[in-house]
Amino acid sequence: MPKSLPYMGIAGALVAGALMAAAGGSRGVELMGLPAFAVLIASAFAVQWIAFIPAWFFQTERFFDLTGSITFLVVTGCALAIGGGFEPRSLVIAAAIAVWALRLGPFLLLRVRKDGEDRRFRQIKPNFPVFLMTWTLQGLWVSLTAAPALAAILATEAAPPDWTLAAGLVLWTLGFAVEVTADAQKTRFRASPENRDRYITSGLWAWSRHPNYFGEIVLWIGIAVIAAPALEAWQLVTLVSPVFVWLLLTRISGVRMLEARANRKWRDDPGYRDYVRRTNTLLPWPPRGT
Repeated sequence: MPKSLPYMGIAGALVAGALMAAAGGSRGVELMGLPAFAVLIASAFAVQWIAFIPAWFFQTERFFDLTGSITFLVVTGCALAIGGGFEPRSLVIAAAIAVWALRLGPFLLLRVRKDGEDRRFRQIKPNFPVFLMTWTLQGLWVSLTAAPALAAILATEAAPPDWTLAAGLVLWTLGFAVEVTADAQKTRFRASPENRDRYITSGLWAWSRHPNYFGEIVLWIGIAVIAAPALEAWQLVTLVSPVFVWLLLTRISGVRMLEARANRKWRDDPGYRDYVRRTNTLLPWPPRGT
């Protein structure tokens, strides 16, 4: 990796965060004379940098994912308190994010504790700028993913409940159910010693090679649908959130990394090659015929 790349990554994340802060903060309530949305975006980055300090000194990644989930809870809770409206749309958005974060954070923390490490960080931790870039990118992840939710909660005028609230909640529920079910199925599969070096092809994993990521994308689409009626003008840019989640999980990390690792491990296994050929990467669908 070129020495300048981590610094470019940090700068790029900050620029993207600043642009989102400007767009989402173009309307909505203010905090101490500043757009509250922009203050919360800055706070999302600040939390990561504060958490990075002990992570660097103790060379640990164990609370990385948990910090991300806590940041979602913090910025969403603060948005709700600052907005002060506590109207149905804002409450549903805040509750949806809270349920998701309270489930995902501890789940990932326990998985890392059980495995002893997160293999993604083996070569990252000893490199200060790369490790810092990783934490900064997590700040960007929180900022861009939660953007429509925060903008909607901080809107100066509440959007009354309508069909978008119901439709978005249905999508969120579907996505959350798929993600939780897929994670539970894989956890049970990995808990069996006989499956130590095997790949899962049962349950939702028989219809998709990454059903948990499909669920993650769908639930954020649901939140964006709920938030949309409360957004105006430049705030509509925040609706890029589910597109960003899709790109992150399929093109940057997630699917791309896991598929590469699986291919290195099982590329000579005819059963695995057949599983890949017959099973969709993301969208759960009955396997293709032989």
